[in-house]
Amino acid sequence: MHPPRRRPEKVTATTPNTRRQPPSTVWETVFSPQTPYGTMAAMPPSILIVDDHPSFRATARALLQAEGYTIVGEAVDGASALVAARELKPEVVLLDVQLPDTDGFTVAAALAREQHPPAVVLTSSRDASDFGPLVVESGARGFVPKAELSGETLSEALG
Repeated sequence: MHPPRRRPEKVTATTPNTRRQPPSTVWETVFSPQTPYGTMAAMPPSILIVDDHPSFRATARALLQAEGYTIVGEAVDGASALVAARELKPEVVLLDVQLPDTDGFTVAAALAREQHPPAVVLTSSRDASDFGPLVVESGARGFVPKAELSGETLSEALG
């Protein structure tokens, strides 16, 4: 004989197994021997790289991907940056100050006017002090010199 069948447990708001709505930001569960049940850690944001030099785009892509960032696309000038940002919806745009068709400050200001603007971090081979108040006035979240680009400096620029 088989044991009697149990009725399925009724799921209510007080039942511990109730599914909850996902958080508004993307999270991943990180497991380690020290935290066997896992902890929550924020995932790095998705990035669009905008620069007219293929070597810098390739270096930035490799460096940031190695640190866990997701590169959703690349653009070579201001016009293609605006199109790519609208289509790909990155969380962050890493934007060169000097582009062939316009400057990064103009592109940053245009992105800031979008309905759901990405965070913009400007970059250049020159120092931020060379640009005076333009970085802040453009609506960019920060500035990272190209020679200092890393996941850590990008994160610091984002605040």
